[in-house]
Amino acid sequence: MRTQFTASGGAHSCCSAVSSSSCCCISTAAADRRLNALVRHLGIEDSKSAMADISANPTSASNGDSVFAHVVRAPEDPILGVTVAYNKDPSPNKLNLGVGAYRTEEGKPLVLNVVRQAEQQLVNDPSRVKEYLPIVGLAEFNKLSAKLILGSDNPAIQENRVTTVQGLSGTGSLRVGGEFLARHYHERTIYIPQPTWGNHPKVFTLSGLSVKTYRYYDPATRGLNFQGLLEDLGSAPSGAIVLLHACAHNPTGVDPTLEQWEHIRKLVRSKALLPFFDSAYQGFASGSLDADAQSVRIFAADGGECLVAQSYAKNMGLYGERVGALSIVCKTADVASRVESQLKLVIRPMYSNPPIHGASIVATILKDRNLYNEWTIELKAMADRIISMRQQLFDALKTRGTPGDWSHIIKQIGMFTFTGLNSDQVAFMTKEYHIYMTSDGRISMAGLSSRTVPHLADAIHAAVTRLG
Repeated sequence: MRTQFTASGGAHSCCSAVSSSSCCCISTAAADRRLNALVRHLGIEDSKSAMADISANPTSASNGDSVFAHVVRAPEDPILGVTVAYNKDPSPNKLNLGVGAYRTEEGKPLVLNVVRQAEQQLVNDPSRVKEYLPIVGLAEFNKLSAKLILGSDNPAIQENRVTTVQGLSGTGSLRVGGEFLARHYHERTIYIPQPTWGNHPKVFTLSGLSVKTYRYYDPATRGLNFQGLLEDLGSAPSGAIVLLHACAHNPTGVDPTLEQWEHIRKLVRSKALLPFFDSAYQGFASGSLDADAQSVRIFAADGGECLVAQSYAKNMGLYGERVGALSIVCKTADVASRVESQLKLVIRPMYSNPPIHGASIVATILKDRNLYNEWTIELKAMADRIISMRQQLFDALKTRGTPGDWSHIIKQIGMFTFTGLNSDQVAFMTKEYHIYMTSDGRISMAGLSSRTVPHLADAIHAAVTRLG
């Protein structure tokens, strides 16, 4: 594969001549793309008249009205909005299966014991200060994160061909990677699976990339549309970017087998496509950190280039700490160094530098053998509980004689299950049973417990038998 990251030259050659405090490398064309993308995202059809209206508005209202009086109310986020509706429901039997956050058997948020131990170590260390981190983040965290996802024996790491920067969880890492590619990669089209996490199209569009989709999920089998995936990626233009879920595909819970991943890798490399992995659930899907990283590692070990966005929200329960990393595997150490220099120019005007606390927790756990081992035990316990919820829900539906084949519930993996319920059935379950989920029928298995499985099974059975 002959992927080239243009750290200098071409339309972006100005970047090599400016300091990190003043970057002029976003071309007029790139700025226009982002502006037009934002206008489309806001649902404005005529961008020229929209911009004219904006410029015509005074900076202060002469009649006493707010200068923001023209702002319309935006719709709730399709995922986070589920929780908003749930919180307004006074029913004591309500159940929130929309948000992607782990819950205990008692339905409570979980702070891992190993995280509390790491935090205590940090609090007790009098040498710790609250100074700014470098633009790329905590060096120790970056090094350990790359090893966790790529494998400590990966040749790219040993040859210094990997550059890693700390990001604001997985979302921020995807955004930094997307904007870097929009500035420096020769192909600005990214193919994302259909369906995918609802934030992916927005993140990449507003990064300056053009978003297209490839077939992934087969509603008929509630499994992988492998043939459709191969056909769509096979017809993608050479050099296009391809977003791949490392494991526990969100929202479907459907992953390729290792044999299928190898087939995908060969196709991607033969077409000179650039893989961009979103790894949000390493260790959280199967309970094994290594098993859940295999898809990434087979790409990172073949000598080709790739990008990987990591999140520690799920596997360490650090949702609110916003801890993530972006790693870019390059052809040479020199290219990796130049790529890092340009990543700094993306990050500096975006959020300047990342927060220190969450990254320090992760680094403390990853570098301490005892803490690391304890983490893997807690991680497997979380994964096993989710697997148990899958089995219990499947058994409950089978016991009720619910029409249809529900085996996909135990075949899928990770936090989410694509139930196959339609929007009318979802609305019925919300109204009659106070069960909240996204309208596409995705449920968070982590939000279930042995106590609430019967309630969900009753609701699904009623929705299917009454609404078909």
